[in-house]
Amino acid sequence: MEYKHYSVLLNESIEALNIKENGIYVDATTGGAGHSSKILEKITTGHLYCFDQDDYALERSKKRLEIIGENFTLIKANFADIKEKLNLLGVEKIDGIIYDLGVSSFQLDMVERGFSYREDAPLDMRMDNNSKLTAKDIVNNYSKEEIQKILYKYGEEPNARKIADAIVKRREISPINTTLELVDVIKGALPQKILKQKGHPAKLTFQALRIAVNDELGVLEKSLNDALDLLNSDGYCAVITFQPLEDKIVKHIFKERSTVDIPIGLPIANVPLAPYEMVTRKPILPSECELDENHRSHSAKLRVLRRR
Repeated sequence: MEYKHYSVLLNESIEALNIKENGIYVDATTGGAGHSSKILEKITTGHLYCFDQDDYALERSKKRLEIIGENFTLIKANFADIKEKLNLLGVEKIDGIIYDLGVSSFQLDMVERGFSYREDAPLDMRMDNNSKLTAKDIVNNYSKEEIQKILYKYGEEPNARKIADAIVKRREISPINTTLELVDVIKGALPQKILKQKGHPAKLTFQALRIAVNDELGVLEKSLNDALDLLNSDGYCAVITFQPLEDKIVKHIFKERSTVDIPIGLPIANVPLAPYEMVTRKPILPSECELDENHRSHSAKLRVLRRR
Protein backbone atom coordinates (compact mmCIF):
# COMPACT_ATOMS: atom_id res chain seq x y z
CA MET A 1 0.00 0.00 0.00
CA GLU A 2 1.25 3.48 -0.94
CA TYR A 3 0.79 6.12 1.76
CA LYS A 4 0.29 9.76 0.80
CA HIS A 5 2.58 12.46 2.13
CA TYR A 6 1.57 16.13 2.24
CA SER A 7 4.42 18.64 2.47
CA VAL A 8 3.37 21.54 4.67
CA LEU A 9 4.26 25.14 3.68
CA LEU A 10 5.99 23.71 0.62
CA ASN A 11 6.17 26.79 -1.62
CA GLU A 12 6.90 29.16 1.25
CA SER A 13 9.82 27.12 2.57
CA ILE A 14 11.38 26.49 -0.85
CA GLU A 15 11.17 30.20 -1.66
CA ALA A 16 12.75 31.01 1.71
CA LEU A 17 15.82 28.89 0.90
CA ASN A 18 16.68 31.17 -2.06
CA ILE A 19 18.13 28.16 -3.90
CA LYS A 20 21.24 28.52 -6.06
CA GLU A 21 21.67 26.19 -9.04
CA ASN A 22 25.15 25.16 -7.91
CA GLY A 23 24.40 25.07 -4.19
CA ILE A 24 24.75 22.32 -1.63
CA TYR A 25 21.46 21.66 0.18
CA VAL A 26 20.20 19.40 2.94
CA ASP A 27 16.73 18.08 3.66
CA ALA A 28 17.04 17.07 7.32
CA THR A 29 13.64 15.36 7.39
CA THR A 30 13.11 13.91 3.93
CA GLY A 31 9.87 12.03 4.63
CA GLY A 32 7.97 11.72 1.36
CA ALA A 33 10.52 13.92 -0.47
CA GLY A 34 8.08 16.76 -1.06
CA HIS A 35 10.59 19.46 -0.17
CA SER A 36 13.50 17.44 -1.58
CA SER A 37 11.78 17.14 -4.95
CA LYS A 38 11.37 20.90 -5.25
CA ILE A 39 14.98 21.52 -4.24
CA LEU A 40 16.28 18.95 -6.71
CA GLU A 41 14.28 20.57 -9.52
CA LYS A 42 16.07 23.87 -8.88
CA ILE A 43 19.70 22.73 -8.65
CA THR A 44 21.78 21.78 -11.70
CA THR A 45 25.45 21.44 -10.74
CA GLY A 46 24.70 21.47 -7.02
CA HIS A 47 23.88 18.53 -4.76
CA LEU A 48 21.13 17.55 -2.31
CA TYR A 49 21.67 15.43 0.81
CA CYS A 50 18.53 13.77 2.14
CA PHE A 51 18.38 12.57 5.75
CA ASP A 52 15.80 10.27 7.28
CA GLN A 53 15.91 7.48 9.85
CA ASP A 54 12.84 5.75 8.43
CA ASP A 55 13.52 2.97 5.89
CA TYR A 56 10.11 3.33 4.26
CA ALA A 57 10.62 7.08 3.79
CA LEU A 58 14.00 6.57 2.15
CA GLU A 59 12.62 3.91 -0.17
CA ARG A 60 9.76 6.16 -1.27
CA SER A 61 12.05 9.17 -1.63
CA LYS A 62 14.55 7.32 -3.81
CA LYS A 63 11.86 6.38 -6.34
CA ARG A 64 10.50 9.91 -6.44
CA LEU A 65 13.83 11.72 -6.69
CA GLU A 66 15.31 9.42 -9.37
CA ILE A 67 12.66 10.68 -11.78
CA ILE A 68 13.92 14.25 -11.31
CA GLY A 69 17.71 13.88 -11.32
CA GLU A 70 20.80 12.09 -10.06
CA ASN A 71 22.52 14.76 -7.95
CA PHE A 72 21.22 13.62 -4.59
CA THR A 73 22.42 11.35 -1.78
CA LEU A 74 20.15 9.52 0.66
CA ILE A 75 21.50 9.13 4.19
CA LYS A 76 19.83 6.87 6.75
CA ALA A 77 20.50 8.74 9.97
CA ASN A 78 18.91 10.84 12.66
CA PHE A 79 19.33 14.53 11.87
CA ALA A 80 21.29 14.87 15.12
CA ASP A 81 24.17 13.36 13.12
CA ILE A 82 24.03 15.78 10.19
CA LYS A 83 27.42 17.38 10.76
CA GLU A 84 29.20 14.07 11.31
CA LYS A 85 27.62 12.32 8.32
CA LEU A 86 28.24 15.24 5.95
CA ASN A 87 31.85 15.61 7.09
CA LEU A 88 32.42 11.92 6.34
CA LEU A 89 31.29 12.65 2.79
CA GLY A 90 33.69 15.59 2.54
CA VAL A 91 30.97 18.22 2.96
CA GLU A 92 31.98 20.97 5.38
CA LYS A 93 29.74 23.80 4.17
CA ILE A 94 26.18 23.97 2.84
CA ASP A 95 24.04 26.67 1.22
CA GLY A 96 20.74 25.75 2.80
CA ILE A 97 18.90 23.29 5.00
CA ILE A 98 15.26 22.57 5.70
CA TYR A 99 13.58 20.86 8.65
CA ASP A 100 9.97 19.67 8.52
CA LEU A 101 9.57 18.47 12.10
CA GLY A 102 7.17 16.04 13.74
CA VAL A 103 5.72 12.86 12.28
CA SER A 104 5.35 12.54 8.52
CA SER A 105 1.90 12.01 7.03
CA PHE A 106 2.51 8.42 6.07
CA GLN A 107 3.95 7.56 9.50
CA LEU A 108 0.66 8.72 10.99
CA ASP A 109 -1.29 6.79 8.39
CA MET A 110 0.71 3.57 8.82
CA VAL A 111 -1.37 2.19 11.67
CA GLU A 112 1.20 -0.43 12.67
CA ARG A 113 3.70 2.29 13.65
CA GLY A 114 1.59 3.13 16.69
CA PHE A 115 1.56 6.92 16.35
CA SER A 116 -2.21 7.29 16.08
CA TYR A 117 -4.62 7.37 19.01
CA ARG A 118 -7.53 6.67 16.65
CA GLU A 119 -6.48 3.21 15.39
CA ASP A 120 -5.48 0.10 17.33
CA ALA A 121 -1.83 -0.94 16.92
CA PRO A 122 1.19 -2.01 18.97
CA LEU A 123 2.30 0.81 21.27
CA ASP A 124 5.49 1.66 19.39
CA MET A 125 6.02 5.28 18.15
CA ARG A 126 9.62 4.79 16.97
CA MET A 127 10.62 6.92 13.98
CA ASP A 128 13.57 4.56 13.51
CA ASN A 129 12.42 0.94 13.64
CA ASN A 130 15.93 -0.12 14.66
CA SER A 131 16.00 1.92 17.87
CA LYS A 132 15.27 0.09 21.11
CA LEU A 133 13.00 2.29 23.23
CA THR A 134 9.27 2.16 22.48
CA ALA A 135 6.22 3.83 23.99
CA LYS A 136 5.25 0.43 25.37
CA ASP A 137 8.53 0.33 27.33
CA ILE A 138 7.88 3.73 28.89
CA VAL A 139 4.25 3.03 29.77
CA ASN A 140 4.93 -0.36 31.34
CA ASN A 141 8.36 0.11 32.92
CA TYR A 142 8.89 3.74 33.92
CA SER A 143 7.92 4.89 37.40
CA LYS A 144 4.76 6.91 37.97
CA GLU A 145 6.88 9.99 38.64
CA GLU A 146 8.86 9.54 35.41
CA ILE A 147 5.69 9.09 33.33
CA GLN A 148 4.08 12.13 34.95
CA LYS A 149 7.17 14.22 34.18
CA ILE A 150 7.18 13.12 30.51
CA LEU A 151 3.48 13.93 30.06
CA TYR A 152 3.83 17.33 31.66
CA LYS A 153 7.15 18.32 30.10
CA TYR A 154 6.64 17.09 26.54
CA GLY A 155 2.85 17.15 26.24
CA GLU A 156 2.07 20.02 28.58
CA GLU A 157 -0.74 17.74 29.75
CA PRO A 158 -2.57 19.42 32.67
CA ASN A 159 -3.84 16.04 33.89
CA ALA A 160 -0.43 14.36 33.83
CA ARG A 161 -0.65 13.16 37.45
CA LYS A 162 -4.09 11.56 36.99
CA ILE A 163 -3.08 9.84 33.76
CA ALA A 164 0.25 8.57 35.15
CA ASP A 165 -1.55 7.21 38.20
CA ALA A 166 -4.12 5.44 36.02
CA ILE A 167 -1.39 3.94 33.81
CA VAL A 168 0.47 2.47 36.79
CA LYS A 169 -2.73 1.02 38.31
CA ARG A 170 -3.77 -0.51 34.97
CA ARG A 171 -0.39 -2.13 34.26
CA GLU A 172 -0.46 -3.85 37.66
CA ILE A 173 -3.39 -5.88 36.32
CA SER A 174 -1.88 -6.53 32.87
CA PRO A 175 0.59 -4.80 30.50
CA ILE A 176 -0.63 -1.97 28.26
CA ASN A 177 0.32 -3.28 24.82
CA THR A 178 -1.68 -1.31 22.26
CA THR A 179 -2.61 2.26 21.40
CA LEU A 180 -6.32 1.85 22.10
CA GLU A 181 -5.62 0.13 25.42
CA LEU A 182 -3.70 3.26 26.41
CA VAL A 183 -6.49 5.49 25.09
CA ASP A 184 -8.97 3.63 27.30
CA VAL A 185 -6.74 4.17 30.33
CA ILE A 186 -6.46 7.88 29.57
CA LYS A 187 -10.21 8.27 29.11
CA GLY A 188 -10.82 6.40 32.35
CA ALA A 189 -8.56 8.80 34.23
CA LEU A 190 -10.33 11.97 33.10
CA PRO A 191 -13.64 13.49 34.27
CA GLN A 192 -16.56 13.82 31.85
CA LYS A 193 -16.22 17.60 31.57
CA ILE A 194 -12.75 17.11 30.03
CA LEU A 195 -13.81 14.20 27.81
CA LYS A 196 -16.59 16.37 26.35
CA GLN A 197 -14.18 19.12 25.35
CA LYS A 198 -13.09 19.60 21.75
CA GLY A 199 -10.06 17.55 20.72
CA HIS A 200 -9.03 14.00 21.50
CA PRO A 201 -8.27 13.38 25.20
CA ALA A 202 -5.20 11.26 24.34
CA LYS A 203 -3.56 13.76 21.98
CA LEU A 204 -1.16 15.36 24.46
CA THR A 205 -0.17 12.05 26.06
CA PHE A 206 0.63 10.51 22.67
CA GLN A 207 2.62 13.60 21.69
CA ALA A 208 4.61 13.42 24.93
CA LEU A 209 5.40 9.72 24.55
CA ARG A 210 6.45 10.18 20.90
CA ILE A 211 8.82 13.01 21.83
CA ALA A 212 10.30 10.98 24.67
CA VAL A 213 10.74 7.81 22.57
CA ASN A 214 12.58 9.71 19.84
CA ASP A 215 14.29 12.37 22.03
CA GLU A 216 12.93 14.89 19.56
CA LEU A 217 13.73 18.08 21.46
CA GLY A 218 17.27 17.04 22.37
CA VAL A 219 18.20 16.06 18.84
CA LEU A 220 16.57 19.19 17.43
CA GLU A 221 18.71 21.50 19.57
CA LYS A 222 21.94 19.66 18.67
CA SER A 223 21.13 19.35 14.98
CA LEU A 224 20.02 22.94 14.53
CA ASN A 225 23.16 24.36 16.12
CA ASP A 226 25.33 22.08 13.96
CA ALA A 227 23.40 23.02 10.83
CA LEU A 228 23.86 26.74 11.43
CA ASP A 229 27.61 26.20 11.87
CA LEU A 230 27.66 24.47 8.47
CA LEU A 231 25.97 27.30 6.59
CA ASN A 232 27.94 29.25 4.00
CA SER A 233 27.67 33.01 3.83
CA ASP A 234 24.24 33.85 2.35
CA GLY A 235 23.04 30.37 3.33
CA TYR A 236 19.53 29.82 4.69
CA CYS A 237 17.99 27.57 7.34
CA ALA A 238 14.22 27.00 7.20
CA VAL A 239 12.41 25.18 10.01
CA ILE A 240 8.77 24.08 10.10
CA THR A 241 7.45 23.25 13.56
CA PHE A 242 4.11 21.82 14.67
CA GLN A 243 4.03 22.28 18.42
CA PRO A 244 5.09 25.00 20.89
CA LEU A 245 8.04 23.16 22.45
CA GLU A 246 9.76 22.75 19.07
CA ASP A 247 8.99 26.32 18.05
CA LYS A 248 10.36 27.63 21.36
CA ILE A 249 13.71 25.90 20.73
CA VAL A 250 13.94 27.18 17.15
CA LYS A 251 12.97 30.72 18.15
CA HIS A 252 15.53 30.76 20.98
CA ILE A 253 18.42 29.47 18.85
CA PHE A 254 17.59 31.81 15.96
CA LYS A 255 17.40 34.79 18.31
CA GLU A 256 20.67 33.85 20.00
CA ARG A 257 22.49 33.53 16.67
CA SER A 258 21.10 36.79 15.26
CA THR A 259 21.82 38.96 18.31
CA VAL A 260 25.05 40.70 19.32
CA ASP A 261 25.55 40.59 23.08
CA ILE A 262 26.64 44.08 24.16
CA PRO A 263 26.91 44.95 27.87
CA ILE A 264 24.32 47.52 28.98
CA GLY A 265 25.74 51.02 29.20
CA LEU A 266 28.89 50.27 27.20
CA PRO A 267 29.32 53.01 24.56
CA ILE A 268 30.10 51.54 21.13
CA ALA A 269 30.37 53.75 18.06
CA ASN A 270 29.86 51.04 15.44
CA VAL A 271 27.75 48.14 16.69
CA PRO A 272 28.92 44.96 14.92
CA LEU A 273 26.41 42.92 12.96
CA ALA A 274 25.46 39.50 14.26
CA PRO A 275 26.75 36.65 12.06
CA TYR A 276 23.16 35.58 11.33
CA GLU A 277 20.07 37.51 10.27
CA MET A 278 16.48 36.70 11.26
CA VAL A 279 14.55 36.56 7.98
CA THR A 280 11.19 35.96 9.66
CA ARG A 281 10.49 38.23 12.63
CA LYS A 282 7.17 36.44 12.94
CA PRO A 283 6.60 32.88 11.75
CA ILE A 284 5.04 32.21 8.35
CA LEU A 285 1.72 30.36 8.71
CA PRO A 286 -0.20 28.18 6.23
CA SER A 287 -2.59 29.92 3.86
CA GLU A 288 -6.34 29.41 4.07
CA CYS A 289 -6.10 27.35 0.88
CA GLU A 290 -3.55 24.99 2.44
CA LEU A 291 -5.60 24.67 5.61
CA ASP A 292 -8.57 23.61 3.51
CA GLU A 293 -6.45 21.01 1.70
CA ASN A 294 -4.71 19.56 4.74
CA HIS A 295 -6.04 19.80 8.30
CA ARG A 296 -2.65 18.68 9.68
CA SER A 297 -1.20 22.04 8.60
CA HIS A 298 -3.16 24.05 11.17
CA SER A 299 -0.38 24.21 13.80
CA ALA A 300 2.55 24.65 11.39
CA LYS A 301 4.97 27.57 11.72
CA LEU A 302 7.90 28.40 9.43
CA ARG A 303 10.93 30.33 10.71
CA VAL A 304 13.94 31.25 8.57
CA LEU A 305 17.50 32.34 9.45
CA ARG A 306 20.22 33.56 7.06
CA ARG A 307 23.97 33.54 7.58
CA ARG A 308 25.42 36.90 6.56
